[in-house]
Amino acid sequence: MQNAAVGLILLIIAGAMNGSFTLPMKYTKLWAWENTWLAYTLFALFLLPIAVTFITLPQVRDVYAEMGMHPVLVVAACGAGWGISQIFFGLAVESVGIALAFSVILGIAAAVGSLVPLLREHFDKVFTSGGLGVIAGVALVVVGVGTCAVAGRKREAALGAGPQQGKASLGRGLFYCLISGLGSALVNFGLIAGRGLLDASERAGANPLWAPNAAWLPLMVAGGIPNLLYCVYLMGKNTSRHKFSQSSTGSHWLLAFVMAVCWFGSTLMYGMTTRFLPGTWGPILAWPAFMSLIVITASIHGIRTGEWHGTGKTPLRIQLTGVALLIFAVVVLQVAGQWVQQ
Repeated sequence: MQNAAVGLILLIIAGAMNGSFTLPMKYTKLWAWENTWLAYTLFALFLLPIAVTFITLPQVRDVYAEMGMHPVLVVAACGAGWGISQIFFGLAVESVGIALAFSVILGIAAAVGSLVPLLREHFDKVFTSGGLGVIAGVALVVVGVGTCAVAGRKREAALGAGPQQGKASLGRGLFYCLISGLGSALVNFGLIAGRGLLDASERAGANPLWAPNAAWLPLMVAGGIPNLLYCVYLMGKNTSRHKFSQSSTGSHWLLAFVMAVCWFGSTLMYGMTTRFLPGTWGPILAWPAFMSLIVITASIHGIRTGEWHGTGKTPLRIQLTGVALLIFAVVVLQVAGQWVQQ
């Protein structure tokens, strides 16, 4: 089912959806962050994965029975690790600021999530044109997000924003970034670890495009548990539980659902993309490109919504340079996809 052009289109849509999913949070002003995130978690990591999986893979119970619990538990463990890493994402933002945290975490996730599977599954191809193309693409992603981090730090300095003083040291903040970045890569590892579940789904008659849902279901549910517990903890700490019962917040539930549709929809499309790329190279090629497209989309939204107003020309120019590098990275990874087939 290889079709690189279709895969690229799906990947672009997935990146745009993922890079946009937090926009509705700008309008849930009557809720605290933990209220919005809890509602989003219920929809994105529990309701939608369960509903979509059983609609698209009605034979999923038979698949799990055939494969046994081991692959399901491995995928779920990846999901749980990813869920815990999201807590460290919040701590990293609080410590070193949004720009540096976001860029460092996605850079680590892109590199680890692609290079580890490359070395593990195609070590003999590392120094071929395809392997070197992947490495070059990942390197461009890392440089691109690093450039965006520099731009973001300059923007925060110009606006008087940034890490909160007295919260944590820079070293500790970067440690949080490391944990979150490594944990974020577990999403891709979980999909790769669930390859047997995908194959079993296809043997049971599933459409290959929906087969990744057999892995997404345990990964999402397991990842949702730490997110849910953290939100409950924050609501107790900040006494924000009562905000759910405030009047005029019915629309906030709808906005949280829109967030969930965008995020989980992007995950579904990412899984589909890997099925259009050559064999086991799918997640290796698609993952760093997916990370790039998320940053590109988030950057466009930031410029569009005026986040760079009043920062001067230099930060924006650096940001646009980073975006250009990320676009080039996607092109390089697309070419590498052609080389691995040679």
